[in-house]
Amino acid sequence: MTISSVLATNVLALVLMQPGPQAALVVAGDVELRQDVTEVREFVGTVMPVKRTVIGSAVDGRVEQFLVNDGDWVPQGEPLAELLKTTIGLEVAAAKAEMELRQHELTELENGSRPEEIAQAEAAKGRAAALATFAEARMERIRALFERGASTSQEEMEEAVSMATAAQQTLAEAAATYRLVLEGPRPERLLQARAQWDLAQANYERLQDMYHKFTVRAPFDGFVIAENTEVGEWVSRGDPVVEMIAIDSVEIQVAVPEAYIDVQRPGQPVTVRLEALPDQSFTATVTRVIPQADLRSRTFPLKILLENTPQTDTSPPQYRLKAGMLARVSLAVSEPRSALMVSKDALVLEEGRSTLVFVIRKDPKSGALSAVAVPVRLGTEQGAEIEVIGDLRDGERVVIVGNERLSRRPPFTPVNVQQPTKK
Repeated sequence: MTISSVLATNVLALVLMQPGPQAALVVAGDVELRQDVTEVREFVGTVMPVKRTVIGSAVDGRVEQFLVNDGDWVPQGEPLAELLKTTIGLEVAAAKAEMELRQHELTELENGSRPEEIAQAEAAKGRAAALATFAEARMERIRALFERGASTSQEEMEEAVSMATAAQQTLAEAAATYRLVLEGPRPERLLQARAQWDLAQANYERLQDMYHKFTVRAPFDGFVIAENTEVGEWVSRGDPVVEMIAIDSVEIQVAVPEAYIDVQRPGQPVTVRLEALPDQSFTATVTRVIPQADLRSRTFPLKILLENTPQTDTSPPQYRLKAGMLARVSLAVSEPRSALMVSKDALVLEEGRSTLVFVIRKDPKSGALSAVAVPVRLGTEQGAEIEVIGDLRDGERVVIVGNERLSRRPPFTPVNVQQPTKK
C-alpha cells in the first residue's frame, strides 16, 4: 500500500461531540511504521551525450569539400567532408586493370588447351612420326648398299644414321608436346597464377578502401558540434575534422561524495529533474558506478541512462534533453530501514526550532481523548511524509489539521473522535 493511500484511508475526522469552550475541530492521520525507509538526498548532475566522438581523417589529403556546419543533424553514413581523390582514383583504376589481367591469365590456365591446339599438336606428332619412318627406311637402304660395297660412301652412311636419329628425337619431342597439350598446365603453374590474382585483388581492395577513406562519413546519427577544418586545408592522417554527439539517449553524470558511494548500486531507481524543464521529472536507473574517485573532490562519478525521445517525427529530430543541461538527481544515501512516518502537516515548529506533533491519546481515568504535544526529532523525508523520532508508537494518530490552535502544555485540548467512512 502506498503512503498516499495509507493516509487517505487512515485519516480520522475528530469532531467536537461534547459542548465546551475548549473543544477544537481537527483532522488526524496515522503514525505508520515503515520497513523500507531510505534517506534521500539531491545531487547536482550534468546531462551528457551517450556518444561523443572527434572524427579524424584516415588519410593524408587536401579538403576539397566541407559539407556540414556545427549544429547540423547528420544520419549515419552521410559524408561530412571530401578530400581530393584524383591521384588515388588513378591508382584504383590501374589496380583494377592489373587484377583483371591476372584473372584472365588464371582463367586461361584453368580452361586448359583448346581443341584446335590439341589437333595441331597431334598433327605435328604425326608429321614427326612420318619423317622418322622415312629417315629410318633411308638409313637401312644406305647401310645395305654400303655393306655390299656399292657406290655409297662412309660419309653418306653417317649422314643417313644422323638423319634417322634426328627424326626420332623430333618424334619424341612432338609426342611430349602432344601429351603436355592434353594434360594442360602444371598444378604449380595454376597455384602461381592464383597467387598472382589474389595479390592483385588484395591490392585493388586496399586501394579501393583507401579511396573510400577520402570521404569522411558520420559514424552514427547525431549532431555536429564542432568544425575542425576548412576547404583547401591540408589534413594529415589522424587530424580532427568534425566533432559529433548522439543524444537519442543521454547519461546524467553525478558526482557522489565518498560517504554515500557504498550504497549506490547499478539498477537503483532515481528521480531526475532538470532546471530547464521545471514542470517535468524523469524516473531512471543507475547504470554505472565508477570505482575511481576524483582526487581533488573525493567524489565518485555515477551515471544514469535516460531515454531522450524526440518530440516529433520531423527531420532533424527535436530533443528536449540537451547535452550540458543542469540536472538534479534524488539518490538514496542509506540502506533501507524501519522508521515511524507521519504526514508533514503534523509538524508544529516551536520557537527555538524545536518540533512537536500532537498525538491523540485517551485519559486512563476519564476515558476522554485529548491532543498531547510530543517533542520529536526529524529524520528522512519521503514525499509528503517524514520520519519522526520521539515518544510515538505505530498505529497512533497525530493531528494534521488544526494543530496550530492546540495547547502545547498541560492541560491538553480534549477531543472526541468520529470514525471516518473508508473509501
